[in-house]
Amino acid sequence: MSTDPSFTDLLDRHAGILHKVSRLYASTAANRQDLEQEIAYQLWKSFSSFRAESQTGTWVYRIALNTALATFRKRTLPITFPDKLPELGDTPQTGEDSPEDRLFAAIRKLPEADRALTALFLEDLSHEEIGDVLGITPNHVGVKLHRIKAKLKRILNQ
Repeated sequence: MSTDPSFTDLLDRHAGILHKVSRLYASTAANRQDLEQEIAYQLWKSFSSFRAESQTGTWVYRIALNTALATFRKRTLPITFPDKLPELGDTPQTGEDSPEDRLFAAIRKLPEADRALTALFLEDLSHEEIGDVLGITPNHVGVKLHRIKAKLKRILNQ
């Protein structure tokens, strides 16, 4: 299987999108890597049908978010119970060190659609561009962003 050089260029130019979307939807490094590979595969499968009716970045985001949402819905997480309950004074070890890690952990607690909108916002897309990707009006993007920011503040302050 040979790779079209323009597809490789596309992946290089938009690697940040794949990384950011996978970080929003997968909590472990191994799952993030798997999701990035699945997104790249879905992009490769659809590359020949890309008609350039939208910007390349918009198209990549649409594929990445749809792949992440589909992968997230398919996954069933096993329920595990600890062998021992923590003592009353124990503080849980979250593994979250940096403010960026805390932010991404908070974003992962948002509903799927809110995560998608947040990913686009963090990429500095305009309300119009976000609306194009998600199929909503720019005004609705602004309203949803306002509500999402309030949710994130509550999550981060807990």
